[in-house]
Amino acid sequence: MITVYGIPNCDTVKKARTWLADRGVEAAFHDFKKQGVPAAELPAWLKAFGRDKLLNRAGTTWRKLDDATKAGVVDDASATALMLAEPSVIKRPVVRWADGRLTLGFSAPAFEEGASAAPK
Repeated sequence: MITVYGIPNCDTVKKARTWLADRGVEAAFHDFKKQGVPAAELPAWLKAFGRDKLLNRAGTTWRKLDDATKAGVVDDASATALMLAEPSVIKRPVVRWADGRLTLGFSAPAFEEGASAAPK
């Protein structure tokens, strides 16, 4: 099963979900706002992408944080604490493909590769 993690009103998440739906690819959606950030998944995400890619430092949520909070993100533990407290700082979508591979953000070529292994 494919799982798309993110926030429903995020434009990139919408693009990714539409891309999958238009191709008849089934995917579960994990809404950070309603279901929270899956803490058990964060270590794998950090290993796959690194905190510098996983934390969306260009987003509105990051920009609204106070300087002390931003400066406090110095390692994976502090990044994890922030992502659990402020799910919107996570770059989206995070996708766990049927084969267990992870992707971050939306890219048609990466989605094409992931969807090709998915049951229809």
